[in-house]
Amino acid sequence: MNTVCHKQLRFESLFSKQITADFDGGNITSDAGGLLLRELDERYGLTEGATHCLVDPRHSSWVLHELRTLVKQRIFSIALGYEDNNDAETLRSDPALKTTSGRLPETSDDLASPPTLCRFENNVTSKDLRRLADWLFELYVKAHPGPRDVIVIDIDATDDPTHGQQQLSFFHGYYEEHMYHPLFVFDGISGFPMACMLRPGNTHASHRSKAVLKRLIKRLKNTYPEAEIVLRADAGFAMPRLYSLCEKERIHYVIGLITNDRLKEKSAELLAKAKEQFEQTGEKQRLFTSFNYRADSWSRYRRVVAKVEYTEKGANQRFVVSNIALKHQRLYDEIYVLRGDSENRIKELKLEIKADRLSCHRFLANQFRLFLHTFAYCLFWLLRKNLQGTELANAQVGTLRLKLLKIGARIRETSRRVWIHMASGYPYQALFALALGRIKAAPT
Repeated sequence: MNTVCHKQLRFESLFSKQITADFDGGNITSDAGGLLLRELDERYGLTEGATHCLVDPRHSSWVLHELRTLVKQRIFSIALGYEDNNDAETLRSDPALKTTSGRLPETSDDLASPPTLCRFENNVTSKDLRRLADWLFELYVKAHPGPRDVIVIDIDATDDPTHGQQQLSFFHGYYEEHMYHPLFVFDGISGFPMACMLRPGNTHASHRSKAVLKRLIKRLKNTYPEAEIVLRADAGFAMPRLYSLCEKERIHYVIGLITNDRLKEKSAELLAKAKEQFEQTGEKQRLFTSFNYRADSWSRYRRVVAKVEYTEKGANQRFVVSNIALKHQRLYDEIYVLRGDSENRIKELKLEIKADRLSCHRFLANQFRLFLHTFAYCLFWLLRKNLQGTELANAQVGTLRLKLLKIGARIRETSRRVWIHMASGYPYQALFALALGRIKAAPT
């Protein structure tokens, strides 16, 4: 990355020779591997599709940076680890980012400045966001060609702390902080994001989940008519309206329940048995049962699976409600427990993609940012897909970025070519070439 600094830096000498450094090396970048993301984008049309979702309100005679260039600059910057708009002050002249964003590294103008990107994010409308939600699902379909036998939907909420005067930022008593409350929906098998929604900070975990799922289920059924659909969620989504929706749409579901005295009473005998076995063996006991149960707010009885554990720390009980006809332990261990992977995806989005960096004042602008970060995550998902069978097949975003994207290179432009001279000592040359070959061979 280029830096405006002309001061010489002096280090400890080596064999009586003074070591001196400066920032006059020329057109050098630290992000040459971003070209892999550009290649993925060309194959799957991610940024092109996102651009078509947006309406540009600017007068054409005043436009210096095309809408598609702004979309590419923002998404690729996030993917490369530069999540803040302020980073563009220096990055706008980086030759690798210019190349990935569709501009020549030397003869083209620099990319957009932070104020331009800020205006770009704040120009978004609710209709734009609706189209972006549709495009995220279309991208999911592109990445998951049919036919399909089973589709697992994982839905979960997370906290996004706020630190300024963001619209609809409120205090949430459970998290004990001022925050937004984003909702995410993932494919439970592949981990690809199906939907993301920003919500006010004082909402319940299940707020608007029925509307999101209703629309999503309809589109999944139309796209994959033969597929069996399963919904998984934790106790934050233990709402009768979700059970009723699944039963009406003939969707299988397994959803956690908040433990209460009535549920404990139903599993009291099993708990006594687990305690007795633990006292006899001194080993952890883990027992299961199921029973019919109807809460006061339910319109009918439903099947509840109970898991009872007893260890030296005492009892631990968990309950899930489900309409799946499977033995209770298999239902819990082979279906419900795997729901936890969605929490890993959310953690990756927040820690590696910085999807919680929603610092705009305007709520719609922050929803737009959430989409931009989610699309950046999709690029890494597609990269992982093309790395199957390699040592990085299941690597986290941070590892992929470090090993495949953060490559030092000297970039020069001639009349016929753009040359990317990457570091000769780069240790993953064969893996980089393999990934590029697979991406180029992938169907469009």
